[in-house]
Amino acid sequence: MNRKIRQLALGLMTCYVILFVALNYWQVGRKDELDARFDNTRSVMREFDRPRGPIVTADGKVAARSLPAPADVRADFEREYPTGDLLSHATGYFTFAFGSTQVEKSQGDVLTGQTTEQQIRSIGDILNADVDNSGSVQLTLRHDVQQVAKFLMGDNEGSVVVMEPDTGAVRAMWTSPSYDPNTFVNEEFETAQENLVALQQDPDNPILAKSYQDRYMPGSTFKVITTGIALENGTITTETEYPDETEYVPPQTSDPINNYNNTVCGGDLAEVFARSCNIPFAKMGIEMGPEAFIAGTKEWGIDQNIPFDLPRGARSTIGDVSNLDDELPLLAIRSFGQSEVQMVPMHMAMVASAVANNGIMMRPYAIGATYDHDGGLLARTRPEEWKEPLSAESASILRDLMVGVVEVGTASCCLNLEGGVQAAAKTGTAELGLENDPDLVHAWIIAFAPADDPQYAVSVVVNNIRSTDELAATGGRVAGPIAEGILDYLLTGEGADVVLGESPGALPDIEPVTDPDTPGDGAGN
Repeated sequence: MNRKIRQLALGLMTCYVILFVALNYWQVGRKDELDARFDNTRSVMREFDRPRGPIVTADGKVAARSLPAPADVRADFEREYPTGDLLSHATGYFTFAFGSTQVEKSQGDVLTGQTTEQQIRSIGDILNADVDNSGSVQLTLRHDVQQVAKFLMGDNEGSVVVMEPDTGAVRAMWTSPSYDPNTFVNEEFETAQENLVALQQDPDNPILAKSYQDRYMPGSTFKVITTGIALENGTITTETEYPDETEYVPPQTSDPINNYNNTVCGGDLAEVFARSCNIPFAKMGIEMGPEAFIAGTKEWGIDQNIPFDLPRGARSTIGDVSNLDDELPLLAIRSFGQSEVQMVPMHMAMVASAVANNGIMMRPYAIGATYDHDGGLLARTRPEEWKEPLSAESASILRDLMVGVVEVGTASCCLNLEGGVQAAAKTGTAELGLENDPDLVHAWIIAFAPADDPQYAVSVVVNNIRSTDELAATGGRVAGPIAEGILDYLLTGEGADVVLGESPGALPDIEPVTDPDTPGDGAGN
Protein backbone atom coordinates (compact mmCIF):
# COMPACT_ATOMS: atom_id res chain seq x y z
CA MET A 1 0.00 0.00 0.00
CA ASN A 2 2.80 2.41 0.90
CA ARG A 3 4.45 1.69 -2.46
CA LYS A 4 1.23 2.60 -4.34
CA ILE A 5 0.86 5.80 -2.29
CA ARG A 6 4.45 6.75 -3.13
CA GLN A 7 3.82 6.08 -6.82
CA LEU A 8 0.63 8.17 -6.72
CA ALA A 9 2.41 11.01 -4.93
CA LEU A 10 5.25 10.87 -7.44
CA GLY A 11 2.77 10.92 -10.34
CA LEU A 12 0.90 13.88 -8.88
CA MET A 13 4.18 15.71 -8.27
CA THR A 14 5.25 15.03 -11.87
CA CYS A 15 1.93 16.36 -13.17
CA TYR A 16 2.34 19.46 -10.99
CA VAL A 17 5.85 20.10 -12.33
CA ILE A 18 4.65 19.66 -15.92
CA LEU A 19 1.74 22.01 -15.30
CA PHE A 20 4.02 24.55 -13.62
CA VAL A 21 6.49 24.48 -16.53
CA ALA A 22 3.70 24.72 -19.11
CA LEU A 23 2.04 27.67 -17.38
CA ASN A 24 5.37 29.52 -17.12
CA TYR A 25 6.14 28.77 -20.75
CA TRP A 26 2.88 30.23 -22.01
CA GLN A 27 2.27 32.94 -19.40
CA VAL A 28 5.84 34.19 -19.02
CA GLY A 29 8.09 32.86 -21.76
CA ARG A 30 5.69 33.59 -24.63
CA LYS A 31 3.63 36.35 -23.02
CA ASP A 32 4.88 39.16 -25.30
CA GLU A 33 4.41 37.00 -28.39
CA LEU A 34 0.85 36.06 -27.44
CA ASP A 35 -0.06 39.61 -26.42
CA ALA A 36 1.09 40.83 -29.82
CA ARG A 37 -1.13 38.47 -31.80
CA PHE A 38 -3.77 40.37 -33.75
CA ASP A 39 -6.47 37.86 -32.83
CA ASN A 40 -5.75 37.96 -29.10
CA THR A 41 -8.08 40.63 -27.72
CA ARG A 42 -8.42 39.18 -24.22
CA SER A 43 -5.64 41.27 -22.68
CA VAL A 44 -6.97 44.39 -24.38
CA MET A 45 -10.49 43.63 -23.17
CA ARG A 46 -9.17 43.19 -19.65
CA GLU A 47 -7.62 46.64 -19.89
CA PHE A 48 -10.90 48.20 -20.95
CA ASP A 49 -12.88 46.29 -18.33
CA ARG A 50 -10.54 47.54 -15.61
CA PRO A 51 -10.98 51.00 -14.01
CA ARG A 52 -8.32 53.38 -15.30
CA GLY A 53 -7.35 56.50 -13.38
CA PRO A 54 -7.04 60.06 -14.67
CA ILE A 55 -4.13 62.07 -16.02
CA VAL A 56 -4.20 65.50 -14.36
CA THR A 57 -2.27 68.72 -15.03
CA ALA A 58 -0.20 70.51 -12.40
CA ASP A 59 -3.00 73.06 -11.96
CA GLY A 60 -5.64 70.38 -11.45
CA LYS A 61 -7.33 70.03 -14.85
CA VAL A 62 -8.27 66.53 -15.96
CA ALA A 63 -6.59 65.74 -19.27
CA ALA A 64 -7.69 62.09 -19.54
CA ARG A 65 -10.26 60.02 -17.66
CA SER A 66 -12.39 56.93 -17.92
CA LEU A 67 -16.18 56.98 -17.97
CA PRO A 68 -18.70 54.14 -17.77
CA ALA A 69 -19.38 52.84 -21.26
CA PRO A 70 -22.89 52.49 -22.67
CA ALA A 71 -24.38 49.00 -22.41
CA ASP A 72 -24.05 48.38 -26.15
CA VAL A 73 -20.26 48.81 -26.00
CA ARG A 74 -18.08 45.71 -25.59
CA ALA A 75 -15.98 47.12 -22.75
CA ASP A 76 -17.02 48.47 -19.36
CA PHE A 77 -15.25 51.82 -19.74
CA GLU A 78 -14.44 54.42 -22.36
CA ARG A 79 -11.49 56.80 -22.30
CA GLU A 80 -12.18 60.51 -22.69
CA TYR A 81 -9.91 63.52 -23.19
CA PRO A 82 -11.72 66.61 -21.85
CA THR A 83 -9.03 69.03 -23.05
CA GLY A 84 -9.22 67.87 -26.67
CA ASP A 85 -6.07 68.70 -28.61
CA LEU A 86 -4.51 70.85 -25.90
CA LEU A 87 -2.57 68.15 -24.05
CA SER A 88 -2.75 65.17 -26.40
CA HIS A 89 0.97 65.29 -27.23
CA ALA A 90 1.64 64.57 -23.55
CA THR A 91 -1.23 62.27 -22.61
CA GLY A 92 -1.23 60.32 -25.87
CA TYR A 93 -4.22 58.04 -26.36
CA PHE A 94 -5.55 54.69 -25.16
CA THR A 95 -7.60 52.71 -27.67
CA PHE A 96 -9.04 49.22 -28.03
CA ALA A 97 -7.85 48.62 -31.60
CA PHE A 98 -4.76 50.83 -31.98
CA GLY A 99 -2.92 50.57 -28.68
CA SER A 100 -1.66 53.45 -26.57
CA THR A 101 0.96 56.19 -26.68
CA GLN A 102 2.75 58.72 -24.48
CA VAL A 103 1.74 58.82 -20.79
CA GLU A 104 -1.17 56.47 -21.46
CA LYS A 105 1.41 53.88 -22.52
CA SER A 106 4.37 54.56 -20.23
CA GLN A 107 2.21 54.91 -17.09
CA GLY A 108 -0.41 52.31 -17.96
CA ASP A 109 0.44 50.13 -14.95
CA VAL A 110 -0.03 53.07 -12.56
CA LEU A 111 -3.31 54.11 -14.15
CA THR A 112 -4.73 50.57 -13.84
CA GLY A 113 -3.25 49.83 -10.42
CA GLN A 114 -0.90 47.11 -11.59
CA THR A 115 2.35 48.32 -10.06
CA THR A 116 3.86 46.25 -7.27
CA GLU A 117 3.42 49.11 -4.82
CA GLN A 118 -0.27 49.46 -5.62
CA GLN A 119 -0.81 45.72 -5.36
CA ILE A 120 0.86 45.66 -1.93
CA ARG A 121 -1.20 48.60 -0.71
CA SER A 122 -4.42 46.86 -1.72
CA ILE A 123 -3.48 43.49 -0.26
CA GLY A 124 -6.49 43.69 2.06
CA ASP A 125 -8.81 43.62 -0.94
CA ILE A 126 -7.09 40.70 -2.63
CA LEU A 127 -10.23 38.57 -2.55
CA ASN A 128 -12.45 41.34 -3.87
CA ALA A 129 -12.46 41.07 -7.67
CA ASP A 130 -14.39 44.31 -8.04
CA VAL A 131 -11.99 46.55 -6.14
CA ASP A 132 -10.98 49.72 -7.98
CA ASN A 133 -7.23 49.95 -7.60
CA SER A 134 -6.61 52.55 -10.32
CA GLY A 135 -4.04 55.28 -9.82
CA SER A 136 -3.49 58.75 -11.23
CA VAL A 137 -0.67 60.60 -12.96
CA GLN A 138 -0.04 64.28 -12.36
CA LEU A 139 1.80 66.12 -15.12
CA THR A 140 4.15 69.04 -14.60
CA LEU A 141 2.40 70.73 -17.51
CA ARG A 142 0.01 73.55 -16.65
CA HIS A 143 -3.32 73.69 -18.45
CA ASP A 144 -3.37 77.49 -18.31
CA VAL A 145 0.10 77.91 -19.81
CA GLN A 146 -0.75 75.41 -22.55
CA GLN A 147 -3.80 77.54 -23.39
CA VAL A 148 -1.69 80.71 -23.56
CA ALA A 149 0.89 79.02 -25.80
CA LYS A 150 -1.83 77.70 -28.10
CA PHE A 151 -3.51 81.09 -28.33
CA LEU A 152 -0.28 82.95 -29.07
CA MET A 153 0.90 80.45 -31.69
CA GLY A 154 -2.47 80.76 -33.45
CA ASP A 155 -2.68 79.11 -36.85
CA ASN A 156 1.10 79.09 -37.30
CA GLU A 157 3.00 75.83 -37.47
CA GLY A 158 5.46 75.58 -34.61
CA SER A 159 6.31 74.61 -31.05
CA VAL A 160 6.56 76.21 -27.62
CA VAL A 161 8.36 74.73 -24.62
CA VAL A 162 8.31 76.37 -21.18
CA MET A 163 10.37 74.95 -18.33
CA GLU A 164 11.79 75.82 -14.95
CA PRO A 165 15.57 76.26 -15.30
CA ASP A 166 16.46 75.04 -11.81
CA THR A 167 14.31 71.88 -11.81
CA GLY A 168 13.71 70.85 -15.43
CA ALA A 169 9.94 70.70 -14.86
CA VAL A 170 8.19 71.30 -18.19
CA ARG A 171 5.27 73.70 -17.70
CA ALA A 172 4.12 73.87 -21.32
CA MET A 173 4.80 71.77 -24.41
CA TRP A 174 2.57 72.95 -27.24
CA THR A 175 2.89 71.98 -30.89
CA SER A 176 0.72 73.33 -33.68
CA PRO A 177 -0.95 71.57 -35.38
CA SER A 178 -2.12 69.09 -32.78
CA TYR A 179 -4.85 66.43 -32.73
CA ASP A 180 -7.91 65.49 -30.66
CA PRO A 181 -7.90 61.84 -29.47
CA ASN A 182 -11.67 61.99 -28.99
CA THR A 183 -12.08 61.79 -32.77
CA PHE A 184 -11.08 58.11 -32.77
CA VAL A 185 -10.61 56.53 -29.32
CA ASN A 186 -14.26 55.54 -28.80
CA GLU A 187 -15.46 55.30 -32.39
CA GLU A 188 -16.42 52.14 -34.25
CA PHE A 189 -13.38 50.41 -35.75
CA GLU A 190 -13.88 51.61 -39.33
CA THR A 191 -14.42 55.24 -38.30
CA ALA A 192 -11.57 55.17 -35.80
CA GLN A 193 -9.20 53.67 -38.36
CA GLU A 194 -10.22 56.21 -40.99
CA ASN A 195 -9.70 59.16 -38.63
CA LEU A 196 -6.40 57.88 -37.25
CA VAL A 197 -4.98 57.05 -40.69
CA ALA A 198 -5.97 60.52 -41.89
CA LEU A 199 -3.96 62.03 -39.03
CA GLN A 200 -0.98 59.79 -39.78
CA GLN A 201 -1.04 60.66 -43.48
CA ASP A 202 -1.52 64.39 -42.95
CA PRO A 203 1.63 66.08 -44.38
CA ASP A 204 1.73 68.32 -41.27
CA ASN A 205 1.86 65.18 -39.08
CA PRO A 206 -0.26 66.60 -36.24
CA ILE A 207 0.04 63.40 -34.22
CA LEU A 208 3.79 63.98 -33.74
CA ALA A 209 4.81 65.96 -30.65
CA LYS A 210 7.26 68.14 -32.56
CA SER A 211 8.21 70.06 -29.42
CA TYR A 212 10.42 67.12 -28.49
CA GLN A 213 10.00 64.54 -31.28
CA ASP A 214 11.34 66.62 -34.16
CA ARG A 215 14.29 68.91 -34.88
CA TYR A 216 14.88 71.99 -36.97
CA MET A 217 17.67 74.21 -38.16
CA PRO A 218 18.12 76.65 -35.24
CA GLY A 219 19.72 79.61 -36.99
CA SER A 220 21.32 82.17 -34.71
CA THR A 221 19.95 80.74 -31.46
CA PHE A 222 22.78 78.23 -31.86
CA LYS A 223 25.23 81.10 -31.30
CA VAL A 224 24.56 80.69 -27.57
CA ILE A 225 26.12 77.24 -27.79
CA THR A 226 29.04 78.35 -29.98
CA THR A 227 29.75 81.27 -27.65
CA GLY A 228 29.57 79.00 -24.61
CA ILE A 229 32.02 76.52 -26.14
CA ALA A 230 34.42 79.30 -27.17
CA LEU A 231 34.31 80.88 -23.70
CA GLU A 232 34.96 77.54 -22.02
CA ASN A 233 37.93 76.56 -24.22
CA GLY A 234 39.48 80.03 -24.22
CA THR A 235 38.95 80.83 -27.91
CA ILE A 236 37.32 84.15 -26.96
CA THR A 237 36.92 86.49 -24.01
CA THR A 238 34.63 89.43 -23.39
CA GLU A 239 37.41 91.61 -24.84
CA THR A 240 37.54 89.84 -28.21
CA GLU A 241 36.97 92.22 -31.14
CA TYR A 242 35.85 91.54 -34.70
CA PRO A 243 36.29 93.94 -37.64
CA ASP A 244 33.36 95.51 -39.44
CA GLU A 245 32.89 93.52 -42.63
CA THR A 246 30.21 92.25 -45.00
CA GLU A 247 31.82 88.97 -46.04
CA TYR A 248 34.35 86.41 -44.90
CA VAL A 249 35.96 83.65 -46.95
CA PRO A 250 36.77 80.65 -44.74
CA PRO A 251 39.64 78.25 -45.55
CA GLN A 252 39.26 75.63 -48.30
CA THR A 253 36.77 77.66 -50.34
CA SER A 254 36.33 80.80 -52.41
CA ASP A 255 32.65 81.12 -51.46
CA PRO A 256 32.18 83.92 -48.90
CA ILE A 257 29.98 83.91 -45.80
CA ASN A 258 27.78 86.96 -45.32
CA ASN A 259 25.93 88.50 -42.42
CA TYR A 260 22.12 88.50 -42.41
CA ASN A 261 20.87 90.66 -45.29
CA ASN A 262 24.54 91.33 -46.27
CA THR A 263 24.87 93.97 -43.53
CA VAL A 264 28.15 95.39 -42.29
CA CYS A 265 28.74 93.97 -38.82
CA GLY A 266 31.51 93.85 -36.25
CA GLY A 267 32.62 95.04 -32.83
CA ASP A 268 33.27 93.46 -29.45
CA LEU A 269 31.62 90.27 -28.26
CA ALA A 270 28.63 92.04 -26.74
CA GLU A 271 27.90 93.92 -29.97
CA VAL A 272 28.27 91.03 -32.41
CA PHE A 273 26.12 88.85 -30.12
CA ALA A 274 23.39 91.47 -29.73
CA ARG A 275 23.33 92.23 -33.47
CA SER A 276 23.71 88.51 -34.31
CA CYS A 277 26.49 88.93 -36.88
CA ASN A 278 27.24 85.67 -38.69
CA ILE A 279 30.86 86.26 -39.60
CA PRO A 280 32.29 86.48 -36.04
CA PHE A 281 30.72 83.16 -35.11
CA ALA A 282 31.98 81.53 -38.29
CA LYS A 283 35.44 82.72 -37.31
CA MET A 284 34.97 81.36 -33.77
CA GLY A 285 34.29 77.92 -35.18
CA ILE A 286 37.32 78.01 -37.47
CA GLU A 287 39.61 79.30 -34.72
CA MET A 288 38.63 76.63 -32.18
CA GLY A 289 38.74 73.88 -34.84
CA PRO A 290 36.61 70.79 -35.47
CA GLU A 291 37.83 68.75 -32.50
CA ALA A 292 37.08 71.43 -29.90
CA PHE A 293 33.79 72.34 -31.57
CA ILE A 294 32.55 68.74 -31.64
CA ALA A 295 33.67 68.10 -28.05
CA GLY A 296 31.92 71.27 -26.94
CA THR A 297 28.63 70.34 -28.55
CA LYS A 298 28.70 67.01 -26.72
CA GLU A 299 28.96 68.93 -23.45
CA TRP A 300 25.62 70.52 -24.39
CA GLY A 301 24.06 67.09 -25.01
CA ILE A 302 23.97 67.34 -28.80
CA ASP A 303 23.90 64.03 -30.70
CA GLN A 304 22.72 62.34 -27.51
CA ASN A 305 19.29 61.21 -26.37
CA ILE A 306 17.54 63.83 -24.26
CA PRO A 307 16.63 62.11 -20.96
CA PHE A 308 12.97 63.10 -21.16
CA ASP A 309 10.32 60.91 -19.51
CA LEU A 310 8.00 60.74 -22.52
CA PRO A 311 8.80 58.21 -25.27
CA ARG A 312 10.46 58.51 -28.67
CA GLY A 313 12.24 61.81 -28.32
CA ALA A 314 14.38 63.19 -31.14
CA ARG A 315 18.10 63.95 -30.93
CA SER A 316 19.63 67.29 -31.72
CA THR A 317 22.57 67.03 -34.12
CA ILE A 318 25.33 69.05 -35.75
CA GLY A 319 25.34 66.68 -38.73
CA ASP A 320 28.04 64.45 -40.19
CA VAL A 321 31.39 65.28 -38.58
CA SER A 322 33.43 62.38 -39.99
CA ASN A 323 35.45 64.60 -42.32
CA LEU A 324 35.05 68.07 -40.84
CA ASP A 325 38.81 68.73 -40.92
CA ASP A 326 38.56 68.77 -44.71
CA GLU A 327 35.28 70.68 -44.71
CA LEU A 328 36.12 73.79 -42.73
CA PRO A 329 33.57 75.95 -44.58
CA LEU A 330 30.87 73.64 -43.18
CA LEU A 331 32.33 74.06 -39.70
CA ALA A 332 32.12 77.84 -40.14
CA ILE A 333 28.48 77.68 -41.27
CA ARG A 334 27.45 75.26 -38.54
CA SER A 335 28.95 77.57 -35.94
CA PHE A 336 26.07 79.99 -36.52
CA GLY A 337 23.37 77.34 -36.73
CA GLN A 338 23.00 76.65 -40.44
CA SER A 339 23.92 73.72 -42.72
CA GLU A 340 23.20 70.33 -41.08
CA VAL A 341 22.66 71.64 -37.55
CA GLN A 342 19.24 70.51 -36.26
CA MET A 343 17.96 71.25 -32.77
CA VAL A 344 14.95 69.89 -30.88
CA PRO A 345 12.75 72.74 -29.53
CA MET A 346 12.85 71.24 -26.04
CA HIS A 347 16.64 71.04 -26.22
CA MET A 348 16.79 74.74 -27.03
CA ALA A 349 14.68 75.47 -23.93
CA MET A 350 17.27 73.43 -22.02
CA VAL A 351 20.05 75.56 -23.55
CA ALA A 352 18.39 78.74 -22.27
CA SER A 353 17.82 77.04 -18.92
CA ALA A 354 21.49 76.08 -18.60
CA VAL A 355 22.53 79.71 -19.02
CA ALA A 356 19.88 80.76 -16.52
CA ASN A 357 20.87 78.02 -14.04
CA ASN A 358 24.55 78.96 -13.66
CA GLY A 359 25.69 76.54 -16.35
CA ILE A 360 23.80 73.46 -15.14
CA MET A 361 21.40 71.74 -17.55
CA MET A 362 18.67 69.82 -15.73
CA ARG A 363 16.94 66.69 -16.97
CA PRO A 364 13.52 67.71 -18.34
CA TYR A 365 10.41 65.92 -17.09
CA ALA A 366 6.68 66.05 -17.72
CA ILE A 367 5.50 63.50 -15.13
CA GLY A 368 5.50 65.22 -11.76
CA ALA A 369 4.07 62.48 -9.55
CA THR A 370 1.96 59.35 -9.45
CA TYR A 371 -0.69 58.49 -6.84
CA ASP A 372 -2.68 55.48 -5.73
CA HIS A 373 -6.47 55.31 -5.65
CA ASP A 374 -6.64 56.95 -2.22
CA GLY A 375 -4.42 59.86 -3.23
CA GLY A 376 -1.35 58.42 -1.56
CA LEU A 377 1.96 59.28 -3.21
CA LEU A 378 3.55 56.49 -5.23
CA ALA A 379 6.47 58.37 -6.76
CA ARG A 380 7.55 61.96 -7.27
CA THR A 381 10.09 63.04 -9.85
CA ARG A 382 13.10 64.66 -8.25
CA PRO A 383 15.11 67.28 -10.16
CA GLU A 384 18.31 65.84 -11.55
CA GLU A 385 21.34 67.41 -13.22
CA TRP A 386 22.10 66.13 -16.71
CA LYS A 387 24.95 68.26 -18.08
CA GLU A 388 27.15 71.14 -16.99
CA PRO A 389 28.26 72.72 -20.28
CA LEU A 390 29.24 76.04 -18.70
CA SER A 391 31.12 77.26 -15.70
CA ALA A 392 29.22 79.70 -13.51
CA GLU A 393 31.50 82.47 -14.84
CA SER A 394 30.76 81.65 -18.50
CA ALA A 395 27.04 81.36 -17.72
CA SER A 396 27.14 84.84 -16.18
CA ILE A 397 28.82 86.25 -19.29
CA LEU A 398 26.27 84.61 -21.56
CA ARG A 399 23.44 85.88 -19.38
CA ASP A 400 24.71 89.44 -19.82
CA LEU A 401 25.08 88.90 -23.56
CA MET A 402 21.48 87.66 -23.79
CA VAL A 403 20.27 90.67 -21.78
CA GLY A 404 22.01 92.83 -24.37
CA VAL A 405 19.99 91.14 -27.12
CA VAL A 406 16.81 92.33 -25.36
CA GLU A 407 18.07 95.80 -24.50
CA VAL A 408 19.77 96.85 -27.75
CA GLY A 409 19.76 93.85 -30.07
CA THR A 410 17.52 91.71 -32.21
CA ALA A 411 14.93 91.14 -29.44
CA SER A 412 14.59 94.81 -28.45
CA CYS A 413 11.51 94.98 -30.68
CA CYS A 414 9.54 92.34 -28.89
CA LEU A 415 10.59 91.27 -25.41
CA ASN A 416 9.82 94.25 -23.22
CA LEU A 417 8.09 92.58 -20.29
CA GLU A 418 5.42 94.12 -18.09
CA GLY A 419 6.40 95.64 -14.77
CA GLY A 420 9.93 96.34 -15.90
CA VAL A 421 10.93 92.67 -15.64
CA GLN A 422 14.22 92.16 -17.47
CA ALA A 423 14.40 89.23 -19.87
CA ALA A 424 17.42 87.62 -21.53
CA ALA A 425 17.13 86.13 -25.01
CA LYS A 426 18.64 85.07 -28.30
CA THR A 427 16.79 85.18 -31.60
CA GLY A 428 17.34 83.14 -34.71
CA THR A 429 16.15 83.13 -38.31
CA ALA A 430 17.11 79.86 -39.98
CA GLU A 431 17.20 80.16 -43.78
CA LEU A 432 16.20 76.77 -45.14
CA GLY A 433 17.91 77.27 -48.50
CA LEU A 434 15.20 75.63 -50.60
CA GLU A 435 15.68 76.28 -54.30
CA ASN A 436 11.95 76.20 -54.98
CA ASP A 437 11.13 78.45 -51.99
CA PRO A 438 14.20 80.51 -51.05
CA ASP A 439 12.29 82.81 -48.68
CA LEU A 440 11.23 80.02 -46.31
CA VAL A 441 12.66 80.26 -42.77
CA HIS A 442 12.19 78.98 -39.23
CA ALA A 443 11.80 81.87 -36.79
CA TRP A 444 13.25 81.17 -33.31
CA ILE A 445 13.68 82.73 -29.93
CA ILE A 446 14.97 81.31 -26.65
CA ALA A 447 14.62 83.37 -23.49
CA PHE A 448 14.41 83.38 -19.71
CA ALA A 449 13.21 85.83 -17.07
CA PRO A 450 13.71 87.55 -14.75
CA ALA A 451 17.30 87.81 -15.88
CA ASP A 452 18.67 88.26 -12.34
CA ASP A 453 16.53 85.49 -10.81
CA PRO A 454 15.31 83.20 -13.61
CA GLN A 455 11.97 81.48 -12.96
CA TYR A 456 11.07 80.32 -16.46
CA ALA A 457 12.87 79.56 -19.71
CA VAL A 458 11.06 79.40 -23.02
CA SER A 459 11.83 78.15 -26.51
CA VAL A 460 9.66 79.17 -29.46
CA VAL A 461 10.01 78.10 -33.08
CA VAL A 462 7.58 79.15 -35.80
CA ASN A 463 8.15 76.91 -38.78
CA ASN A 464 8.08 77.58 -42.50
CA ILE A 465 7.51 81.34 -42.49
CA ARG A 466 8.28 83.38 -45.61
CA SER A 467 10.76 86.17 -45.01
CA THR A 468 11.25 88.74 -47.75
CA ASP A 469 12.96 92.11 -48.15
CA GLU A 470 9.58 93.75 -47.78
CA LEU A 471 8.55 91.69 -44.73
CA ALA A 472 11.49 90.32 -42.75
CA ALA A 473 10.04 87.43 -40.73
CA THR A 474 12.86 87.28 -38.18
CA GLY A 475 12.92 85.38 -34.93
CA GLY A 476 12.48 88.59 -32.99
CA ARG A 477 9.46 89.80 -34.91
CA VAL A 478 7.66 86.45 -35.31
CA ALA A 479 8.65 84.26 -32.34
CA GLY A 480 9.47 87.10 -29.95
CA PRO A 481 5.89 88.23 -29.21
CA ILE A 482 4.94 84.63 -28.34
CA ALA A 483 7.75 84.39 -25.77
CA GLU A 484 6.85 87.84 -24.46
CA GLY A 485 3.20 86.92 -23.96
CA ILE A 486 4.04 83.70 -22.14
CA LEU A 487 6.58 85.31 -19.79
CA ASP A 488 4.24 88.22 -19.05
CA TYR A 489 1.44 85.80 -18.21
CA LEU A 490 3.66 83.74 -15.90
CA LEU A 491 5.51 86.52 -14.12
CA THR A 492 3.10 89.45 -13.76
CA GLY A 493 -0.17 88.27 -15.30
CA GLU A 494 -2.86 85.89 -14.12
CA GLY A 495 -0.51 82.94 -14.34
CA ALA A 496 1.64 84.30 -11.53
CA ASP A 497 -1.14 83.59 -9.01
CA VAL A 498 -2.00 80.04 -10.09
CA VAL A 499 -1.64 77.54 -7.25
CA LEU A 500 -0.26 74.16 -8.26
CA GLY A 501 -1.81 71.15 -6.54
CA GLU A 502 0.21 68.64 -4.52
CA SER A 503 -2.18 65.75 -5.14
CA PRO A 504 -5.35 65.10 -7.13
CA GLY A 505 -6.79 63.43 -4.03
CA ALA A 506 -8.66 60.15 -3.71
CA LEU A 507 -10.25 58.92 -6.92
CA PRO A 508 -14.00 58.34 -7.08
CA ASP A 509 -15.06 54.77 -7.77
CA ILE A 510 -16.64 54.32 -11.19
CA GLU A 511 -19.09 51.58 -12.01
CA PRO A 512 -20.00 50.17 -15.42
CA VAL A 513 -23.19 51.47 -17.01
CA THR A 514 -25.95 48.90 -17.03
CA ASP A 515 -28.77 51.12 -18.29
CA PRO A 516 -28.29 51.97 -21.99
CA ASP A 517 -30.26 55.17 -21.50
CA THR A 518 -27.90 56.51 -18.84
CA PRO A 519 -26.39 59.77 -20.09
CA GLY A 520 -22.65 60.25 -20.01
CA ASP A 521 -20.39 63.28 -20.16
CA GLY A 522 -19.66 64.42 -23.68
CA ALA A 523 -16.08 64.65 -24.84
CA GLY A 524 -14.72 68.10 -24.37
CA ASN A 525 -16.94 69.05 -21.39
